[in-house]
Amino acid sequence: MQPQAAQFIHILWAIMAFYAVLILVVLTAILIPTWFICKKAGFSPWLAFITLIPVGHLILLYVLAFADWKVVPAPQAYWPPQPPYPPQPPLPPRG
Repeated sequence: MQPQAAQFIHILWAIMAFYAVLILVVLTAILIPTWFICKKAGFSPWLAFITLIPVGHLILLYVLAFADWKVVPAPQAYWPPQPPYPPQPPLPPRG
């Protein structure tokens, strides 16, 4: 019976190590994008850690959705300028 108990303990440690690595990967996959979103929105990037508490991701989502972002939009250098809306009627010919 003793060798089976020792084997069980080793298997249990391996499973716990796997879950610890899996949790770190998932937390990293969540924290890095929220860190950059908060930084681009003009907020402190440390707000990303709110996602670690239960329902914190919803709180952060509502803060980001309804707050005024303190950033200047990037100029659209590679897109052609949009025509004015509504379209203007053509000018009558002169002369």
